[in-house]
Amino acid sequence: MKKIIFALFLLSQVSFSQHKSNVESYSFGQNGMEIIAKSKQSIVIVSTYNAKMTIREEIARKIYSMYAENKLEDNKKYTIAGNEANVTGNCIIRKKNNLIAIDFYYEKVEWYSGLVEIYKKFIG
Repeated sequence: MKKIIFALFLLSQVSFSQHKSNVESYSFGQNGMEIIAKSKQSIVIVSTYNAKMTIREEIARKIYSMYAENKLEDNKKYTIAGNEANVTGNCIIRKKNNLIAIDFYYEKVEWYSGLVEIYKKFIG
């Protein structure tokens, strides 16, 4: 009898200790220019769309760093690792004369707490 109770207790602990990630959607993110960098050859503007307020600046800096290291390509999906979350999104690069605009559109934010947020356009 003690073995059965112990086994049930052990199984209940194992089943409740599994951490499942919660998936939620969001429709309202922050849009705007985050970085304007000038050099002798060009002006680079990094903008984020559908961004989460607390991590938008950090992610924009990482995107600019990737651009400066020639690691960004136009119209390609990237996952950027931040201090609080991993952000997946599409990167669009537009060039006109000496102006370079880098637009990063958030699609998914995977918080290290386990929460996953997916951007869904609000139709209302």
